[in-house]
Amino acid sequence: MTEPGSDIEQGRTLLVATRKGLFPLQTDASRERWRLCEPLFLGHIINHAVLDPRDGRTLLAAAVTGHLGPTVFRSEDAGRSWHEAVRPPAFDKAAAGEKARVVHHTFWLTPGHASEPGVWWAGTSPQALWVSRDAGATWHSVRGFNDHPDYELRTEDPQAGTPDGPILHSILIDPRDPQHMYFGLSGGGVYETQDQGESWAPLNQGMAMPNAEPDVEGMETPPGSIRWQEIGPGHDPHCVQMHPQQPDVLYQQNHCGIYRLQRPADTWERIGRNMPEATGDIGFVMGLHPQDPDTCWVFPMDGTDVWPRTSPGGRPAAFVTRDAGRSWQRQDQGLPERGWFTVKRQALSIDADSPSGVYFGTTSGEVWGSRDEGESWHSLAAHLPEIYAVESAVIE
Repeated sequence: MTEPGSDIEQGRTLLVATRKGLFPLQTDASRERWRLCEPLFLGHIINHAVLDPRDGRTLLAAAVTGHLGPTVFRSEDAGRSWHEAVRPPAFDKAAAGEKARVVHHTFWLTPGHASEPGVWWAGTSPQALWVSRDAGATWHSVRGFNDHPDYELRTEDPQAGTPDGPILHSILIDPRDPQHMYFGLSGGGVYETQDQGESWAPLNQGMAMPNAEPDVEGMETPPGSIRWQEIGPGHDPHCVQMHPQQPDVLYQQNHCGIYRLQRPADTWERIGRNMPEATGDIGFVMGLHPQDPDTCWVFPMDGTDVWPRTSPGGRPAAFVTRDAGRSWQRQDQGLPERGWFTVKRQALSIDADSPSGVYFGTTSGEVWGSRDEGESWHSLAAHLPEIYAVESAVIE
């Protein structure tokens, strides 16, 4: 199937994926004036849209459409025309007596290593990892994870978990070595491979786990507890990030707080305990400064009681650390004094300009941007559908 294109031009672009389509936003070199392009895939769910930085022209969009179901669209001309994948992510037909698995939606897209043009990776719900070696035209199961004998122990029941189902996300590729990768499972934890997916090992030491058992006081089960396990759906990373210039530095926004890991260590440190107590360190999204591995942004949400998933106290703000989590500063200049929204795990992005631009999209359909690394915020677009993802890109 072919979809019509948009009026996307060259230059700085935000790919805003929403519950009802893809809405590109473009700006000039000053990043002061923004233009909302005509929407793509209007009315369809777009979970993620990503530009291939290796050519600056190829775009992929993870979609759920009313007539095609879950699929992936691809454009090789910077969004002017789109074509559906010939083979989107799809499980093999189950043999007699086996449990069938059906892809509900593709959630995450990651371009492959710079040395492997045309390679892309995708994460889906139910939790599975997929690879394409032809720029998104055909997708194949990464059987080292998807068909592992312990698959059901590692992953979450598709009928449980988050409102949109358990997902595989945060596919991270070491820029030094295409064989070395990470991903996150909500729920299930963080996993690492040294052989490009043939085998995977959990990386969850130091993590707390949410605990729903009614006889346990509080939400967290720390390592060392009889209830703590290294694998399984009790672990719930919301977003994992690798620093692009220092890939041994990892950050994680988890269901139970904000963590940092400096490899080759394998035990995460909870740096979110240094957040203001009244705010807490619960949220979905985080972003890293492209040059400074000690600088990280998060957008906290209310994680108390029934988890309303809105800004704490209805007072939205980003928080930034510039010392690897030892201290945090609130950044709310220009944001509404009261606002009952949150920012989903893919909906914050940071550009590589100087100073860096920071952008986020809200569940209430607004895009906010800062040209001064969060010191002040400006509304870039409003009245969009619920925003699932924001990706900063430069169209060539």
